[in-house]
Amino acid sequence: MPVGYAEARNIVFLKSAGPAQSCFHENINSHQSVPLGLIFLVFGLNGFLHFIPMPPPSGVAGRFLGSMFVTKYLLFVFAIQLIGGVLLLINRYVPIALTILGPIIVNILLFHGLMNPAGFGLALLVTILSGIVFVSVSSAFAGIFQARVDMKTAPALRPVGISPATN
Repeated sequence: MPVGYAEARNIVFLKSAGPAQSCFHENINSHQSVPLGLIFLVFGLNGFLHFIPMPPPSGVAGRFLGSMFVTKYLLFVFAIQLIGGVLLLINRYVPIALTILGPIIVNILLFHGLMNPAGFGLALLVTILSGIVFVSVSSAFAGIFQARVDMKTAPALRPVGISPATN
C-alpha cells in the first residue's frame, strides 16, 4: 500500500510504462516537435501580423518573393505553416503536420540555398529538426517506404443482364 504521493505516482508509472520505455524517453518523444512547431507558428503568424521586421531581399530572391506576394501565394504558405506549427505544438496529427510542412521545408531550404544564403542557417536547423521529428514518428510512414505492395483486386464486375452461362 503506497504511503505517500511520490510512491503512488511511481507505482502508477511502473504499471503504465511499457517494456523498454522510461519516463525520460516518453518526455523526449512528446516534446521533440515543440521547437519545430514554435518556429512554424511564429513565422506563420508573422506572415499575417508582421511583428518581426524583415527587410525585403534583393536580386532574384526579392523578385521571387515579390511575385509570390503579389499573387497572394504567400498567404497560403503562411496558413500552412501556421496549421503545421499548431499541430506540432499540440502534439496531435504529427505525421500529417510533417507531410504538409515537408514541401515548405524543401522550398525554404532551396530558397536560401540558391537565392538568399543569409538565412541558410535557420533553413538547415528547420530541416534537421524536421528530420528528428520524422524519425520519432517514422512508424507512421512505414507503408510508403515499401518497395512492393500486394494489390488487392476487386472481383470483375459484369454488365447488367449478362449471365456467366451465355458465353
